Amino acid sequence: MTADNSNWQNKMLALIDKTSKAFALGGGFILIALAALTIISVIGRTINAYGFGPIQGDFELVENGTAFVVFCSLPYCQMRFGHVSVDILSRRLPPRLSWLIAIASHAGMSLIAIIITRQLYFGMMDKYNWGETTFILQLPSWWGYAAALPASVLWVLACIAATYLTITGQHMYESLQETSS
Repeated sequence: MTADNSNWQNKMLALIDKTSKAFALGGGFILIALAALTIISVIGRTINAYGFGPIQGDFELVENGTAFVVFCSLPYCQMRFGHVSVDILSRRLPPRLSWLIAIASHAGMSLIAIIITRQLYFGMMDKYNWGETTFILQLPSWWGYAAALPASVLWVLACIAATYLTITGQHMYESLQETSS
């Protein structure tokens, strides 16, 4: 591998990592906003007798917002090898077999991410074409899908990056630290 290829790959890994961090932070802020929305709506229900009330359509906003938050966290989790794994068995296996299992796991996660992203796109297009809206707020249903789609595409890229790093034997944190210096 030439130095130019390696430099380009490291820059791509760093870009995926930084973008994943930004999406995770954005998702975290949305999660805080959703929690505040829920609290305000519950308080509104409690003091309904005084002329206040719940926020109309709060569950619709929380439903779509939560899906968005989950998709925003997936790329960051993947870039940190943060998904659940069964290390009890792999610690007792020979290193080469553990490495092959890790490659298969990341490749499998990549395939799952691709399928979910594909279905998310088709679901979005279906909701768009049918003009489906939410029940109370009458918001187009496809908006929630469209909001989650960029994060899902980023998740696919993060899965492919994690698979590449596992195949090449690079540790994720070491590779990302080298590129950010």
